Amino acid sequence: MATSFGVLRRRLFTPPISETTMEVRGFHVKNAEAKARLERIGEIFLQGYAYAMEASSAAESEEMLETVPRDMRGFAYEGAGMGAAVHDSLPGHNGRLAGLLAGRGRHHDYMIYVGIGWAMARLPKPLWPDIRTTDPLLRWLALDGYGFHQAYFKTDAYARTPEVQHPFRWRGGHNHYTPNAIDQGIGRALWFVGGTDPDVVTDLIRAYPERRHADLYAGAGLACTYAGGVDEGELQRFVDGAGEHRWALAQGSAFAVEARVKADTVIEHTHLAARVVCGTTAEQASRVCRERRPSDGGRGASPTYETWRRDVAADLASFSSLSLARKGADQ
Repeated sequence: MATSFGVLRRRLFTPPISETTMEVRGFHVKNAEAKARLERIGEIFLQGYAYAMEASSAAESEEMLETVPRDMRGFAYEGAGMGAAVHDSLPGHNGRLAGLLAGRGRHHDYMIYVGIGWAMARLPKPLWPDIRTTDPLLRWLALDGYGFHQAYFKTDAYARTPEVQHPFRWRGGHNHYTPNAIDQGIGRALWFVGGTDPDVVTDLIRAYPERRHADLYAGAGLACTYAGGVDEGELQRFVDGAGEHRWALAQGSAFAVEARVKADTVIEHTHLAARVVCGTTAEQASRVCRERRPSDGGRGASPTYETWRRDVAADLASFSSLSLARKGADQ
């Protein structure tokens, strides 16, 4: 049971829900339905954060997280990832993040690692969790979370000034790759900045230098699949707008599908996005991610995480080519 100190800790460190409203953030509003969905996601994220801060143990926070509706539970675990990292940074506090990842949170590990990046964006660098002790492959998602946070809360600097790329260094390895991982998070945030409007998001991405487009589209592909807020026609328009980066978009979408499959939070939109964005079924997109997943983080010129992403994109493109060839043969 949460202690009075836990309740105080939650009140002191949990950001106000008003910070996630579209009006406060100055994001594009497509329609009332999309606005309500994005704001609900923000609320659930902060709810998960509060659970991790308030609970007396990782197990208790887990029990609280499991009460969140299944379709939104991943966002709560993302917030809990941030909350656990902030919790562990406090004097005399430790083990919350490790406990979360060791319990039922292991099914939401993609989201928890993204949440760690949120904490990194808020904490002084000396208080960051020791990223070297984490999964060498999934730790790159922390930079995705960092990039999302910056574009979400520092939108003018990270999304409305696209020609600027902010320097960043960490101890997770391959510092030359960190801008790519951060751009993937920025791309994911652009889905929120653009209010789930595919035309607006496409225009936002196109304003960035071309060399950054593939990573930005990958992040946006993850968001349009996991967060949703669009119908089939809008998804198809987003795919068409991606042009040569169509398979980077699909790779991000496949990661989102796998995150939901692994956590057993698949919803109707997951199947729709897999079909339109990945060009295959949710089951196949998830299987590609699992089968192509390498066993370690790698020590080559680029992280194995990037090899994983490229392999997933190549497989999805191959499936599409085979499908088109079969259709041609049947005609």
